[in-house]
Amino acid sequence: MIATLRAPGLVRGFAFLLLGIVFCAALSIGIRAAYGYDPTIDSESILQISMIGAPLFFLVGIGAFDYWFYWAAGKPTRPEDHSSHGAKSWRDYFKVNTDHKVIGIQYIVTSFFFMFLGGLMAMLMRAELAAPGRQFVNADTFNGLFSMHASLMIFLFIIPVFAGIANYVIPLMIGAPDMAFPRLNALSFWMLPIAGIMMLASVLAPGGSFASGWTAYAPLSIDAPIGQSFFTIGVQFAGASSIATALNFLVTIITMRAPGMSFFRMPLLVWANFSTSLLVVIATPFIAASQFFVLLDRGLGFNFFQTAGDAGGNVLMYQHVFWFYSHPAVYIMMLPGFGIVSEILAVKARKPIFGYRMMAFSLLAIVLLGFTVWAHHMFVSGMQDWIRVPMMLTTAIIAVPTGIKIFSWLATLWRGVLKMDTPMLFALGFVTMFTLGGISGVMLALVPLDIYVSDTYFIVAHIHYVLFGGSVFTIFAGVYFWFPKMTGRMYNERLGKIHFWSTFVFFNATFAPMHLIGVEGMPRRVADYAEQFATWNVIISFASFGLGLSSLIFLYNVVTSWRTGPKAVANPWRSLTLEWQVSSPPPVFNFDAIPTVVGGPYEYGVPGAVHGVLQDTEAPTPVGSSVGSVASSTGGH
Repeated sequence: MIATLRAPGLVRGFAFLLLGIVFCAALSIGIRAAYGYDPTIDSESILQISMIGAPLFFLVGIGAFDYWFYWAAGKPTRPEDHSSHGAKSWRDYFKVNTDHKVIGIQYIVTSFFFMFLGGLMAMLMRAELAAPGRQFVNADTFNGLFSMHASLMIFLFIIPVFAGIANYVIPLMIGAPDMAFPRLNALSFWMLPIAGIMMLASVLAPGGSFASGWTAYAPLSIDAPIGQSFFTIGVQFAGASSIATALNFLVTIITMRAPGMSFFRMPLLVWANFSTSLLVVIATPFIAASQFFVLLDRGLGFNFFQTAGDAGGNVLMYQHVFWFYSHPAVYIMMLPGFGIVSEILAVKARKPIFGYRMMAFSLLAIVLLGFTVWAHHMFVSGMQDWIRVPMMLTTAIIAVPTGIKIFSWLATLWRGVLKMDTPMLFALGFVTMFTLGGISGVMLALVPLDIYVSDTYFIVAHIHYVLFGGSVFTIFAGVYFWFPKMTGRMYNERLGKIHFWSTFVFFNATFAPMHLIGVEGMPRRVADYAEQFATWNVIISFASFGLGLSSLIFLYNVVTSWRTGPKAVANPWRSLTLEWQVSSPPPVFNFDAIPTVVGGPYEYGVPGAVHGVLQDTEAPTPVGSSVGSVASSTGGH
């Protein structure tokens, strides 16, 4: 038992967690006693301090800081035995592991766990909304459901699952043995379940879960019960995880590319994650600041956003700070998907990406323009009127680089030899659904229309066409596309296609009618509604249940295929990027020899063109344009 507690792992982690709670309680009691506060023992004070401190004790306990503590203590350098690198059994996925491939799967599986929980909350909401009046939950519980649903889907699913896919694929794509900072990579992951569990645990708090929406607008979030603090602190851990991961990606992509891989020889997925990481590093501190200010207002009586009496707070400032992050966050949730779709369309159409350089530049343009449009979320907030028109114009302009990508994808498909398998279906589904979501986004950029449909179900329809029809479709496409590489097994293609078509049909049946009832005036975020909306709502609810069931097809396909699916060859798609030139799954350190890149990644159909070689021989002369293809030491394609 003593040996178990001394060794890093979950057992020691939970022991340290209990120790952290005791320490935080003692700290609260000691400070309150020293300052003469009454009562000396305050449960809310202990709880809030424990939510900050106890997770840090847990991270120490599982071993996330062991190496750094050893180094900081000034002890002699230990030879690296790589004992915590790579997975030899399923148990290794429950430990601190420095292998980017293990961390990628940890991210993906954890994110999908929270997706299914968020989906269950959506099902309960739609069951409540199937008819006017109260069915299953009261209004307060309903507020908590949509708040947790949105928070889990955004902070615990879409953003981190893209980080997981990139964690697995990016080092392989650029010919690197791992991420630049493997231990920081491991720490980044372990902060994620802390954030998710903290948000879910809010249902056990006195007064119920946080119920101010994922936006947590002040002063509502300041005056809410203690459950709100679970969101406020949980977001900090999710944000810290995102920032650390983004810094790791930036350093990895800039410094660890294989010899010969210039920026314009990088696959577009690498460009997409490079751009996303810039957004994360610049924008995420703003949501961290907004929630720190809320926490200080709640816990220590500061007045950043408190306006009662002569407090002097500024409620609108919260919205400005929050949306300065949260509109770039839309692109944080979209750009990796753009990269995934670019990879799939090129492979499945057997054609080079049309306008490769413009595709890369448009990603960077979105990064820049993404910081100029935040106040279009605030047209009805009471901010100064003169801000509306500039924000309307910048919101319309940001559609231009996105339009470049859509037309480039269509041109890539034109006269291609299309293979309509599951990844391709989801990629094409994304192009159509995201285009529809983008059109409604341009409509919402127009101030008169935005004022008219603000806080109606039109907004709910728009965000789901962007984030489900956009982000989630690309996530499914990416998981199916790289599933053979990650698991060494092939998925069931028939089940994959059933999953796509059921998702596509039920998605549209769920969210398309919301445009109509939104224009007719049905408000969002309410547990009850007028009788005139009853027919559409029962249709939407039944369609949403079908959408939920379709995800179970995906779950069954993935689990059974991972266990018993046919073994995958190294390159089942005849893809040309470097990750497909090694075995499936890849070796522990990715490459037996450092690859040499001699061309670009997409010159499908150009005889003799190569992207890179994986052996220590003289590199062949590339054929074709600077955006060439790949050949490995095992032969051509």
